[in-house]
Amino acid sequence: MWKSFFLSVGIFSCIVGIELLVIDSAVVLPPDGRGGPRSFTAPDWMPWSLISAGAVMVLHYVSLPKKLTA
Repeated sequence: MWKSFFLSVGIFSCIVGIELLVIDSAVVLPPDGRGGPRSFTAPDWMPWSLISAGAVMVLHYVSLPKKLTA
C-alpha cells in the first residue's frame, strides 16, 4: 500500500507542476456559488518544486522493496 501511495503522490505532483508551467493564472470559483471568483497565480518556484518533489517520490517508489509489509 505504501508503494502505491508514493507513486500516486509523485505522479500527481508532477502533473500539477507541469500544468503550472503551462498556465499563467487560474480563476477559482467558490463551490457554493456565493462570492466572486478568485484569481490564482503561482510563484515562479512552485512548478519546478512540484516536479522535483514528484520525481523524488517516484524514485522512492522504485527503490522500495516489492513486498513492503506494515
